[in-house]
Amino acid sequence: MFLLHRSISCCRRSFKGTIGIRIATALNSGVAYQTTRQNHKSRSFIRGVTSNTATSCSRPERMAIYPTAVSEYLSSHKYPAKAHARAVAKHLSLTSGTIYLESQKSRLEEDKDQEAPFHQRRYFFYLSGCALPNCYLTYDIAKDFLTLYIPPIDPEEVMWSGLPLDADGAKNKFDVDVAKYSNELETDLKGEILAIPEQVSDRVTALKGGEATVKLSKDLKEAIDECRVYKDDYEVALIKHANEISGIAHVALMKAAKTTKFEHELEGIFLENCIRRGARRQAYESIIASGTNAATLHYIHNNQAFGDRLNILIDGGCEYDLYASDITRVFPLNGKFTQESREIYSLVLKMQLDALAMIRPGILWDTIHETVHKILIQGFLDLGIFHNGTVDEILANRTSCAFLPHGLGHHMGMDTHDTGGHPNYSDSDPMYRYLRVRIPLKERAVITVEPGVYFCEFIIKPYLDDPKHNKYINREVLDKYWTVGGVRIEDDVLVTKDGYENLTDVVKEIDDVERTVNGV
Repeated sequence: MFLLHRSISCCRRSFKGTIGIRIATALNSGVAYQTTRQNHKSRSFIRGVTSNTATSCSRPERMAIYPTAVSEYLSSHKYPAKAHARAVAKHLSLTSGTIYLESQKSRLEEDKDQEAPFHQRRYFFYLSGCALPNCYLTYDIAKDFLTLYIPPIDPEEVMWSGLPLDADGAKNKFDVDVAKYSNELETDLKGEILAIPEQVSDRVTALKGGEATVKLSKDLKEAIDECRVYKDDYEVALIKHANEISGIAHVALMKAAKTTKFEHELEGIFLENCIRRGARRQAYESIIASGTNAATLHYIHNNQAFGDRLNILIDGGCEYDLYASDITRVFPLNGKFTQESREIYSLVLKMQLDALAMIRPGILWDTIHETVHKILIQGFLDLGIFHNGTVDEILANRTSCAFLPHGLGHHMGMDTHDTGGHPNYSDSDPMYRYLRVRIPLKERAVITVEPGVYFCEFIIKPYLDDPKHNKYINREVLDKYWTVGGVRIEDDVLVTKDGYENLTDVVKEIDDVERTVNGV
C-alpha cells in the first residue's frame, strides 16, 4: 500500500510538469482552450456522453434517470437564488451594502489522504443554488447584482477528476448575474460587507482591511433562517421529487418484507431504490426498526434479525439536490397485523388524519399537537390502557407523554429539521419541550406530520412508579402491547392558502398496507 501511494503521488507531481503544462497552456489561451474543449467533446460524443454531461452535471441529463412531471419542471427551471437574495435583503430592511457568503470547504479526512464526504453549507446554497465546494458569493443589494465565484481550473486535478465547471457554464447553470473565478474575489470586495460570524475563512485577506469593511452579524443568518420557511415552487418541486423517490423505496420495502430476514437487508433495498433514481444521499440515517426496536425514536443500528417480531418501522427519506424528504411507515413482517398492532396503528392513523385536517395558515402548531395528545388519551381510554380519569385530567398530568414523548412534526427543506420553528428545548412542560415548531403555521411552509405511540419500557417505567401517573395506567392491559414496539406515521405537507397539500404518496390505510406486503 505504501508503494502504491507513493507511485500515485509521483504521478500527480509529474502530471503537472508534462500533460499539465499543455492543459495549462490551453486554459490560458482562448483559442487553444476552445479547441481543447471541442476535441474533448468530440471524444465524449463518440462514447455516447456529451461534454456537458461529464463536466457540468446539468439537471436535464440527471433528471432523465427518473422522469416525472415534477422532474420535467425541475429540468426546465433554475434554482431561484436571485429571488432568495432579494428576500433576505428585504427581511433585513437593507437597501445598500453587500451580502457575502462562503461555501463549505473541501477537506481531507483525519489520518487519511482521502477527501471527507462533502455537504454544502445551507446558507450559501440558499443564495446560490451551487453545490460546489470552495466557492464564494456576493450580492450587491443596491445594484441587485449576484456574483458567484468558483474555483479556477487546476490543471493537476483535471487528470484525476475531469474538467470541472467553468465560469461560463456556471453562469448558464445557476441563477446569478455573473460567474467568476475565486482568484478575482479579492479585488472585487469593497465597501460594507455583511457576513455570517464563523463562516468567514482566513483565506480571504481582503476582508481584513483595505477597501472592505466587514460586519459580522448573526442577523444575516437569522434572516436566511426565516426566509427559508417560505418555499417557492422550485423548492416544493425538489421536496416533492425527493418524496416520489423515497415513496417508491418505502413500497419496495413493504414488498420485500416477507422475503428478507434482517433489518440491514431492507436498508440496502431502500438505498438501492433511491440511488438508482438519482438520489445518492439520504436526508438522515434511515431507521429500520423491527419489533420493540421501534420503541426507540431514532434507532439506527439496523442490524437485527427479524425472528418472530411482529412489525417493522421504516423512517427513511432521500435528499435530492440538497432538499429532504422524511417519511415513516409501519407494516407487519408476516403480512397481517395482530389485534393489538391493528388497534394502535388505527389510533395513530386517526391522530395523523385529524391533525392534517386542522392544518391551515395561522393555526398555532401547539394547538394541533395538544389535540393529537387528546386523541391518544381517548384512544387509550377506549382500549383500557388508561382508566380512572378523564381526557382533561390525564392531559393535565401529562401522562400521555410516556407514550408520545416527541413533537408532532418539524419544518422541512434543505434540512430534515429545517429552520424557523423557534423551538424551546428548555420548556418546563414535557408535552412541548421537544416540539420543534412553536409558531403559527405559515403559508408555503413545509412541515412533517408524524404522530406516534411507543411502548418503551425505559421511558414508561418511571411513570408506572409515580403515583401521579400510575393511577391512570392499567398495567394488566398495557402488558398486551409491549411487543407492538412503536407505531409512527409521517407525511410531508405544504401549508397552502386554504389548508395543505400532502407531498407524500405512500399507502397507509391498514388494508392497503397488508395487501402491499402480501403482494396483492
